[in-house]
Amino acid sequence: MDLRGYFNRIGFTGPYDKPDLESLHTIHKLHVMTIPFENLSIHCGEKNTTDLNIIYDKIVKSKRGGWCCENNLLFSWVLKEMGYKYTTLGSKVFNKFQNGFHPVDSHLINMVEIDGKPYITDVSYGVSCQLWYPLEMISGKDQPQPPGVFRLLNDGMTWVLEKSSRKQVVKDKAYAHSSLIDRRLTKKMYCFPLTPRDKEHFVETLDCLQTSPDSRFVLKSICSLQTPNGFRALIGWTYSEITYIPEEDCDMVDMKEIPDCEIEAVLKEKFNVVLVNKFTPKNKKANYCM
Repeated sequence: MDLRGYFNRIGFTGPYDKPDLESLHTIHKLHVMTIPFENLSIHCGEKNTTDLNIIYDKIVKSKRGGWCCENNLLFSWVLKEMGYKYTTLGSKVFNKFQNGFHPVDSHLINMVEIDGKPYITDVSYGVSCQLWYPLEMISGKDQPQPPGVFRLLNDGMTWVLEKSSRKQVVKDKAYAHSSLIDRRLTKKMYCFPLTPRDKEHFVETLDCLQTSPDSRFVLKSICSLQTPNGFRALIGWTYSEITYIPEEDCDMVDMKEIPDCEIEAVLKEKFNVVLVNKFTPKNKKANYCM
């Protein structure tokens, strides 16, 4: 594992040994603009792991993406190598259908301390709720970013991350009622205490998420990547390009179906992802939207 290899992967040309807020902002944004949030391994007969060497080879050498425990675990290694003071945390993702948080930690994030101030980093949530930059841990403070306004709330024991969004306007009315459209203008994302977690804490849950027939990651194949003015996503056979238009207080959503014969080309052209094993797209009903 080589830090220079990671920096080459994301296009970072700054100093390697300057653990300040400016560098953290830069590598955080470059990561989400370069490395997709994706669960394609599950639909290629592969298995996701928490082994850092395997994750590094997959994301850096093979130029793949990954889900939270791959991207954010790799990011924690980058933080360590750069000299940041950080703590890995576990969070419970909000389920809009059940109107509550998942009972166990299923999402890995990192807390970074710089000059005595804590920040949350998360380079692997994907789609419209993806952080572009770290969030300062101040309860109730609106923190605008291109995807929307993020906000951390604290009740003394637990932190909750929520986001205020713009209305998603669908370009092709045939997709106006798609379940992938997120109609919530304010949404809870996840909650977390400040209890340090190691990667073993997530192993059992991650095994469940990639094998349970009820898991949204089993029910849907997902690949998303942030762009300079929005994001793009391939969910099953549905390809979407979302353009943020803050001056009109909306996000424009352009959706279309991709035939099987063009899926590999779309992954290569739009996400720079090349799969080795046979990929079977999937888009069954699940708790997931953009």
